[in-house]
Amino acid sequence: MPLIFDYTNLLTGAVGEKAGLSEAEIGKLDGTAEKIIREAEAKWLPFRELPYRDEYAKSVSDLARECAGRFSNLVNLGIGGSSLGGNALVSALAGPQGNHQKVSIFFPENVDPDSFSRLLDSLDLEKTIFSVVSKSGSTAETTAQFLVVRDLLISRFGPGGYRERVVAITDPKKGDLRRLAEEDRLRTLPFPDGVGGRFSVLCPAGLFPAAMAGIDINEVLAGAREMDKRCRVSDLFQNPALLFAILLYLSNNRGRGMVVFWPYSDLLIPAADWFRQLWAESLGKRNSVDGAVVHAGQTPIRAVGVTDQHSQLQLYIEGPRDKVICFLAVNDYRTVVEIPDAGIKIPSFSYLQGKTLNSLIRAEQEATEMSLTKAGRPNCKLVFPRLAAIHLGEYFYLLEVATAFAGTLFQIDPFDQPGVEEGKKLTFGMMGREGYEDKLKELTEWRKRPGKIV
Repeated sequence: MPLIFDYTNLLTGAVGEKAGLSEAEIGKLDGTAEKIIREAEAKWLPFRELPYRDEYAKSVSDLARECAGRFSNLVNLGIGGSSLGGNALVSALAGPQGNHQKVSIFFPENVDPDSFSRLLDSLDLEKTIFSVVSKSGSTAETTAQFLVVRDLLISRFGPGGYRERVVAITDPKKGDLRRLAEEDRLRTLPFPDGVGGRFSVLCPAGLFPAAMAGIDINEVLAGAREMDKRCRVSDLFQNPALLFAILLYLSNNRGRGMVVFWPYSDLLIPAADWFRQLWAESLGKRNSVDGAVVHAGQTPIRAVGVTDQHSQLQLYIEGPRDKVICFLAVNDYRTVVEIPDAGIKIPSFSYLQGKTLNSLIRAEQEATEMSLTKAGRPNCKLVFPRLAAIHLGEYFYLLEVATAFAGTLFQIDPFDQPGVEEGKKLTFGMMGREGYEDKLKELTEWRKRPGKIV
């Protein structure tokens, strides 16, 4: 059974004419489906080639097999797309930090000095390997972490021991990390040309930590290939990626400018975080492709089931009608946890005895789905038959292609991120990077503005 996209509760028949979308309204775009697919396929979209790049899977598997035989920890130095995809795979398929495997995987995305130093202090460096991941090779946060680790490893193990404990995943030909990796004679894996960080989960950037955690990356890629077949169908109602993009696009046009991704599995929380970056950074754009100011985009939010039934749900059911909910549901959890029948006769205890946590969490998800629907709040769900590598491959690929299709619908470029560049340049100026002196001057003047402080 494949990953399923269930959009029943987005339709008028479920949530009412004012809240829902009619099949006739959706069908109006059916005639443009083939055009949207053609436009996407006419562009060079290297992320769509990744499920078929067997050489990447082989090089990743070979290196992971070699490293896993010697090391018991992997620390992935990367941020954003250079970390979120791998973290999502490891969490869903190997458990938190990969602790169900011989190799524990850590993703210290932030440059918080307290948490990073605490992690380094907790590790047995003799048994730890680091992957440093940066497409451009000049990401400030990743570079800073790497410089700390590089100095630590050289001082502890010497140049040879340092080289044994680092893998660089970066552009195969250019960039500052590529240059340093060659100077230091580090082992490397390619971050393919044209693949942006948020679309990189199916390349070595995401596959290496997964392989180190013992995940069958070939099954992940097989799932992506199966989804690719479904995403090339011109019948709108048979193409899950195109349907997902169109339904969220139409919802946005109805004033639902927020999409809540709501996993009912702790192991899928990083997969929801991965989607937040993908959807926000890809679609949040000031300008359309023809230069018009449009301020496009839909704000992704992450909730957690069942936890946020006791917090955010109140807002979603009775607050502003500006959201569409997407549940991540799991049919069969890996583990069955039975609730003992202790013979307690108190009503709030007795009805749960002899049941399972599995049946409870499934009931909670369906109850939340039904209560939202009864309140006229549109919702949908992506249903995992089980948390398996093939279904995670389907999930990542579906949403990546849906994002590309959504870019065509919103008439923006989903593959750039101009809005984050200014902050990067200002940071470079503050930190004294050559060539950014004007940004430091600008920042110095900005700091002189009168403040309002209590």
